[in-house]
Amino acid sequence: MNNKTDEALAAYTIAEITTLEQMVAQYELIRMLNPAMSAERYEMLLQGMLPNGYRMVGVFNDSGTCIGLSGFWINTKLYSGKYLEVDNFVVHEAYRALGLGKLLSDWMLQEAKNHCCETVMLDAYVTNSNAHRFYFREGFHVKSYHFYKSI
Repeated sequence: MNNKTDEALAAYTIAEITTLEQMVAQYELIRMLNPAMSAERYEMLLQGMLPNGYRMVGVFNDSGTCIGLSGFWINTKLYSGKYLEVDNFVVHEAYRALGLGKLLSDWMLQEAKNHCCETVMLDAYVTNSNAHRFYFREGFHVKSYHFYKSI
């Protein structure tokens, strides 16, 4: 990035969102990816995810408003080794194309390195072509298909 971009990004801070209450407060951002999800379901799912190691990080503007976030987990699989899995990565529509997604992605990559992860992985909705372009630009590639069956 150039100096102007670095200066502009300095107005934003990244911090972990650590409590259920703080995570629940980010419901409107989560709805940008999951418009049909109710606030009640969001909170219920978080309550089930937190005991399994779910964490969340946010990008905050100078007034302290969360304008981008991502959940993540650290775990191990046979095919990937230890990994950080990105979950529900979103930047508010009004703040896109400012470099905040890269800022958040870089934070997650460093967190993976801090935990000696071998890989970073994520799912992106098949209809979200903007996300696909972003992740390819960030050096991700498609290794497998993630199959899904509702029961």
